[in-house]
Amino acid sequence: MDKQAFYRKRKFWYWTGGIVGAIIILLGIAALVLSAKWKPTLTTKIKDGVKEASKGLYHVDFKDIHLNLLTGTAVLDSISLIPDTNVFNQLRANKEAPTHLFKIKLAHLKISRVGVLTAYFKKKVALKAIILDKPSIDMIYHKVSKRRDAAKKEQTLYELISKSLKSISIGQIKVQDADFDYYNGKQKLNAVKHLSINVKDVLIDSLSQFDTTRVFHSKNIGFELLGYQSVTKDKMYTLKLDTIRGSVTGKDLEIRGFKMVPMHPKLAFSRKYSAQKDRYDLSFQKISLAGIDYVGLNNNGELYVKEVNLGPAKVDVFMNRELPPPNIDKARNFPHVALRRLPISTVVERLKIAKVDVAYGEYNPKTKEIGTIKLSGLNGTVSNLTNDSARLSSQNHAYADLTTYVMGVAQMNVKIDFNLTAKNAAFQYKGTVKGFDLKALNAISKPLGQIAIESGKVTSAYFDVSTNSSGSKGVVNFFYTDLKIKMLGEDEDGKEKKKGLLSFLANTILIKDDNIPGEKARKVTVIHERVPQASFFNLMWKTVFKGMREAVGIGIVPMKKMPEPKKK
Repeated sequence: MDKQAFYRKRKFWYWTGGIVGAIIILLGIAALVLSAKWKPTLTTKIKDGVKEASKGLYHVDFKDIHLNLLTGTAVLDSISLIPDTNVFNQLRANKEAPTHLFKIKLAHLKISRVGVLTAYFKKKVALKAIILDKPSIDMIYHKVSKRRDAAKKEQTLYELISKSLKSISIGQIKVQDADFDYYNGKQKLNAVKHLSINVKDVLIDSLSQFDTTRVFHSKNIGFELLGYQSVTKDKMYTLKLDTIRGSVTGKDLEIRGFKMVPMHPKLAFSRKYSAQKDRYDLSFQKISLAGIDYVGLNNNGELYVKEVNLGPAKVDVFMNRELPPPNIDKARNFPHVALRRLPISTVVERLKIAKVDVAYGEYNPKTKEIGTIKLSGLNGTVSNLTNDSARLSSQNHAYADLTTYVMGVAQMNVKIDFNLTAKNAAFQYKGTVKGFDLKALNAISKPLGQIAIESGKVTSAYFDVSTNSSGSKGVVNFFYTDLKIKMLGEDEDGKEKKKGLLSFLANTILIKDDNIPGEKARKVTVIHERVPQASFFNLMWKTVFKGMREAVGIGIVPMKKMPEPKKK
């Protein structure tokens, strides 16, 4: 190639590059000019759009908007979405108010691939993504009445925006690392950090408004919370969990690695209080919920869950009996009574429990030992857990069917019928126990009752009891063979010793060696009066235990009464 041709070619590329560069510069300048010109227009459009779409309930504010027409991105600085309480109160008075209000604040909101010209000329908004980075979100629940006027049709979101826009499509909305606080009115119920939400394929147009495969106009809404940890308000427990994952569209929720860890050892924990207080040590590997009506929860403040699966898990409860009982009626904490106090209307069709190990321990100040009853491998179902007034009018009973191994050896099945509307907290329970060696109960009888079982085998047991907050009445059948015990005390050095004479008298005079099924079998009718300080499980156990005492022949020996409660 000669020099003249070479220079001509190089000159061509110089011209071409110069023209392209000039075009880029002109486009950049045009973009800057248009951005500056459109900034007030977009600002007005955004603010008016939020106000119009929410019927004046919300207003949005931001410090600045950065628009790049070349890349199709927009960034809003210092944004806040705030509800207008006056408008909310008017909607509430007209029975048109939403159940939940939101307050959102964040430093930056990024919108990518905005079709500004399409939005302006064709009235179609198409976005690739909206990203909210580290927002602060308050969700406030209000109990509101809804208008029952079926003739009045509520406008869809599309109908609200249709005057100014034909459609809105968003590929993805991401909420990253949010601080989320949930309120019931002015009372904060819960606070979580590091919450992430991912909303996919949002479409609002004339057709999608009737698309039943979409939830809140999207194909899927997923959320995730990782590594949550907090301390309870009383500073006595640490709450931990590994992950929470859920999908609004899939109507599911899964919690893994939930723990409630006491801040102090058992005795040290109890001595922080002036009266008896249960100490809980909880560890749940997995809790999953299916069939959750998220839409109903958002719109009406009503929680509906088709099924909850609980377990594997470990539950450890401890009570220190050296302290006086609290001066309260623990009937308010019976499961079906506590259900009534939930702040929102709730329906759980079925609760399934699998592989849950329960331990309940009591400290006896006399023996200075802890006696622990263990229920291993608790499995079963509970159906119709609800406080919903409409449902209770037709289905006012919850039913539990549970199987476990007492002290790991005695298979027990218990069925409980809860009357969910009874003012006296009534419920019924019945169950069976299969054969086991009675010496397995020494872990309880020795530290708590100073009685050791030397021999004895249960062949079977049965109980059927009607109960309420005042007490219980029922039948207990306790069949056994070869029962021998020894009474225990302490020597001068505080070491355990057998009380020979008392043991002899108990075995020869009071205790009956066996109770064999048949015509001569002792079948006990039990009447037990409950004291206000007795818990749900205390009432169930004491009634059955009283029947067992009668069956073995020591019913004439008075049961130890619960100490007087601490006076207020």
